[in-house]
Formats: sequence, structure tokens, C-alpha cells
Amino acid sequence: MTSFPRLLIIGLDSAEPSLVFERWRADLPTLNRLMAEGVYGELESCIPAITVPAWSCMMSGRDPGELGVYGFRNRVDRSYGRMVVADSRAIRFPRLWDILGDAGWRVAVIGVPGTYPPSAVNGTLVSCFLAPSTDATYTFPPTLAERLAAWSAEATPGHTYLLDVPDFRSDDKARIVRDIYAMCDQRFAIAEALIREERPDVLMLVDMGVDRIHHALWKHMDPQHPLFVPDSPFADAIHAYYRHVDTQIAALLAHCAAETAVLVVSDHGARPLMGGVRINQWLIAQGDLTLHTIPDTPTSLDQADVDWSRTRAWGAGGYYGRIFLNVRGREPQGVIPPAEYERVRTDLAARLEAMPGPDGRPLGNRVFVPQRLYRAVRGVAPDLIVYFGDLAWRAVGTVGGNGLFTRENDTGPDDANHAQHGLFIWRDPQRPGRGQRLGNVQIYDILPTLLSRFNIPIPAGLRGTVLEL
Repeated sequence: MTSFPRLLIIGLDSAEPSLVFERWRADLPTLNRLMAEGVYGELESCIPAITVPAWSCMMSGRDPGELGVYGFRNRVDRSYGRMVVADSRAIRFPRLWDILGDAGWRVAVIGVPGTYPPSAVNGTLVSCFLAPSTDATYTFPPTLAERLAAWSAEATPGHTYLLDVPDFRSDDKARIVRDIYAMCDQRFAIAEALIREERPDVLMLVDMGVDRIHHALWKHMDPQHPLFVPDSPFADAIHAYYRHVDTQIAALLAHCAAETAVLVVSDHGARPLMGGVRINQWLIAQGDLTLHTIPDTPTSLDQADVDWSRTRAWGAGGYYGRIFLNVRGREPQGVIPPAEYERVRTDLAARLEAMPGPDGRPLGNRVFVPQRLYRAVRGVAPDLIVYFGDLAWRAVGTVGGNGLFTRENDTGPDDANHAQHGLFIWRDPQRPGRGQRLGNVQIYDILPTLLSRFNIPIPAGLRGTVLEL
């Protein structure tokens, strides 16, 4: 008789390797045991190291350029203000559960970013935080939502099913922590119920709580954070949550067969957020972006009166920066002659790399050209991608007010940025490891490695390679 599941994937969005592998390893007995019995290491994310598109890159083996997904929101055309959320309809390549389902595996997918609207699978799927609410159809089959509500109510009395932590960028930290725990407990309870009732061959869940608690509370635990809160009542909150997740993983493993292969994985890591670079304000100071009237207070660029006839470049904010050039014949009011495009882009990239920080020393920006970074460039890609301070700083897109650098975030209180390296832990009872720590592993290697392990044909053209585990 086949044991269920054959493969269990536990995604911990933003789980930071330095915390799991070093600082808190002794406090995480389940993860420690999986490491000791298998192999583990840092997992280099895609660029940009962002939840959307990183999970889809991992599960499809394709890079953001091939997917045409360069962040949470993307330009849909060459107009100046139209950006839309990249949901499941943007992903045109099969992901792991599609490939396994086509091979006859029963699948169960819970909360993997990039799965709303839900698509038909050979099994069950609970979509992600992109769903607007539980009033929308967010499961496959749609009737699964009724069972989900009952399982959630049993796991967390008083809470309806949480697609995400509501308003996790706010100052109500106690409520945020309560919701993070409730969301976690619901995800793992649903996973246990699906294993028990559906007997899937593969189950994958992603817990978003690790990411949300980093963003909400990093300054409460880290003396290196510029806004560190000494003697905070939340000083141990992130540590405690990692321990809680560890116990939930142990409970879920108790519902799995002894033969179940286990992958614990994160899409990127985390680090303290040093502040924000007001990228459009910098472009104004550089003479690349011109406004008819500059607002007195920080204002979204979408709400500003931009003089496009005298603008060469503008930017979009987020955990990284995106720069768009205003090219003649490409954008509606483009001014850069196509023949000058590469020269202008190269010059702007050099100025971004040389940008001084608040102390006058180089900020340490990394600037990427999509055509050199990706194997293909689909959709409307940014002309430049920027890691400010190598992700120590985020991009803030507002214009108006004073200064190029800010401690305030334009989307609400936020303590952490993403780090380029997440983590993976692989424990396979059929191929026992000895606790080796592997290096040079990329997010693109996950899909071909899993398919190879289970003797599933690997689609042609994947970016990653099969790891020798």
C-alpha cells in the first residue's frame, strides 16, 4: 500500500537561515532533527527576492523574466499609471502540483502565493492572500471552502479563515501577533485534515506568518535596527513564533508516513530595514523626473502632476526599486530617442550605483538590467531593477516633502526587508543524509530536483539543475 503523503513541502515565507541554522537552532528541535537527518543550506532567491514572483519561480523552474512577473504589481502596458497585481493568471508555465497531477499524483496545495484565482488540480487547492476575501471562490473544488471553514473554526475558535493577517503594517502589534498565530494554526490544521481525509500524494502549504511577524516586529528584537525598541514586550515575539512553527511542523509530521520525504523551504530571507530611499525624489533632484508642481507633503507619484514631456525616468517603490525610462515611440509621451536608450540606461545605472547614503558614503546599491539577468523578458519589464543598499533600504515612491531618505514607510510601519538568501531543509528516508550543509543552491533547482527524485520527466528548458542529494 502506498503511504501518504509521499512528499510534504512546508513553505515558510521569509524564513531567515541565520536564525534557523545558527542563532535559534537549539530551540527548534523539529527543524534541527530534519537538518541532522538530511541536508540543508541557504537557497538563493530570484531577483527580485519578493514573495511574488519567488514562489512561482521555485515551483515552475522559470525566472521572473520568463514568467513576465517582476513584482507584486506589474505594468500591463506602456501607459504611465496602470499597474495590476500579478495573480495566478499571470503564470503561464506548469508548477509542481500541475506536473505531478498530470503524472497521476493526488495533490493538496494550501496558501502558496500566486494561486488565486484557484485553478483546477488533481486534488484540492486553497488559494493565497491574493484572494480579496473568503466571499470569493478561493478553493478548488469550490465546495472545499465549507469544510475549510469548519476545520478553521475548530482549530481557532472565534476566528474565521484568514487568507492573510489583516493590516499587518499597523501599530496594533498585539492584534497582529494573535492573527499570525491563528493563521498558522489554521494552515496546519487544514493540512492535517487533508492528509487524513484526502490522502494526497503530495501536500504543500506555505505559512505567511514568518514573513508577517518579521515586518511587524523586527525592530523589537534587533539592537542593530535603527529604530530598535529596548525592553520591548515583543522582544521575544519572533523567536517564540519560530518555536511555535517548529511544534506545528512536528504535529504535522506525526500525521505523515515514515517514508514521507520532507522539504522545508523559504522563498527569501529577512534583514533589518535601515530606511527608505525616495527614488522619485532622487530622480527629480537628478533632473530625470519633472513635475509641474511639487507637493508640499509626500504624495504618490500617481497623484502628482508629472510633466511627461520633460521626464526621462520614474520609479516604483517596494522592497526593491524599479526604474522605467520614458522612451520615444514606446511610452505615450516618450522623450528618450531609441538610439540613445542604452546610453541613457547605462548612465542612470552608474549614477544609482554611486548614490551616497545619508552619511555621504556610498549606499552600496546593486543595479540589474533585466535583459542580462533573465533568459527571456516577457511582459512590460522595468528598465532597471535596484537593490538599495543591497536590500538594507527599501524604495519609497512618493514625491514632495523634504529629504531623499526616510525612516517612514509609504505603506505603513515595516521593520524588515527581504534578504537574497532563504533556506531549504531536505529529509528523505530513502536517501538518508548526515546533516551536510550544501552551498550554491538556487531557487530554480527545487523543481527539477524533486521531479528527478520521484522519477517524473523533467520539462525541457528549466533554469535550474538537479541537486545531488
